[in-house]
Amino acid sequence: MKKKEKTNVMRVLDSKKIKYNEYYYGDTEAVSGVDVAKALGQNPENVFKTLVTTGKSGEHYVFMVPVAEELDLKKAAKAVSEKSITMLKSKELLGLTGYIHGGCSPIGMKKLFKTTIHKTAPDFDTILFSGGKIGFQVEIPFEDLKKVINVNTADIIVEAV
Repeated sequence: MKKKEKTNVMRVLDSKKIKYNEYYYGDTEAVSGVDVAKALGQNPENVFKTLVTTGKSGEHYVFMVPVAEELDLKKAAKAVSEKSITMLKSKELLGLTGYIHGGCSPIGMKKLFKTTIHKTAPDFDTILFSGGKIGFQVEIPFEDLKKVINVNTADIIVEAV
C-alpha cells in the first residue's frame, strides 16, 4: 500500500532528521478523513485534518482536529485571541499555503502560520496527518511535530450533543 514518493513534508522531516512513517492510500476509495483512517487501519481519533482559517484581523491560522470531528469556530477564535474566524475558501488555499484541498499539511506551507491542534494530540504515541499531497499521510509523535512547527493545543472541536 506504500508508494515510494517524497512529498515536501517528507523532505522537511528528513532535513530535520525526524523519523516518520509514511502511508499511501491513493489506490483506495477513501475520500473523507474517516475513510482515510479506515483505509490505513488507524484510529480516527489520532488522525488529524488540517484546516486553514482567516481571523477578523485578517491573519491566517491553522487548526488540526481529529478527522471525525468538526472545528468549533468560536473556540478556535478564542484559542488564537481573535474576535471571530472563518474557514478559508478552497480556491484561496493553494496560493496561500502551496497545498490543495485534501492535501494540506501543517508542515511545509509557504509561510508559517500560528497552528493549534486539538488538546488530545499529546495523548497519543503518534499522530497522523496529511503528507502534503492527496493520497499521502505521515505519522510522527506529537513532540516531533513541535520540533518542526510552533504548535499549541486547545479544546477546539464541537462538543457532541
